[in-house]
Amino acid sequence: MKTQSDEASIYLLSLHAVNDAGLSVFLPWLSSSEVQRYQRFIRPERQRQFLVGRILLRQALSGLLGLPATELEVIEQPGNAPRLNDPELTHAGFSLSHSGSWVACAVSANSKLGLDIELLNPDRDFSALALQAFNADENDWLAQQDASDRVRDFYQLWTTKEAQIKLNVVSAQCMQFVHPELSITLCSDKQFASTPQLLLSSLSAK
Repeated sequence: MKTQSDEASIYLLSLHAVNDAGLSVFLPWLSSSEVQRYQRFIRPERQRQFLVGRILLRQALSGLLGLPATELEVIEQPGNAPRLNDPELTHAGFSLSHSGSWVACAVSANSKLGLDIELLNPDRDFSALALQAFNADENDWLAQQDASDRVRDFYQLWTTKEAQIKLNVVSAQCMQFVHPELSITLCSDKQFASTPQLLLSSLSAK
């Protein structure tokens, strides 16, 4: 049986490049369920991350599917990932993640995806976190890695586990991406036909 394959792209945006004064123009893009969730966030930082993520998602899907970004309706599903409110687009896969000042979105025309990004923070207590988050084999592997790579190796394990949880099915492939500030892992239910692109993005009201 031939293994199915597909392509995916990851769009990465720094909140430092976002003009807060212009974000309000994107609020009408949100569905009613997204607006309700947006309004429940107490911290302005989380509102900002949420709004930027949903606009980035629409821009990415718009380019992928050839549809206007403003016509893509995203429905919140409490306890689960959001979905597109269009039965003809159920084949399209996407996943969102944020950490620190970074927001990311992965999209695919035909694959389910799980994406996780984490800011590389060398000041955390990795030994304690690893014992809580990883199994014995994973902790043994981490202990055998070179000390100079311990931070990146820890976050590689962390983001892989989180991306697989988001995927919510058996992953056919997981890939890590090199970034100076982040650990980035993308998992898919199918083998990637080619290495997914990691693209720096911006917001556009068009």
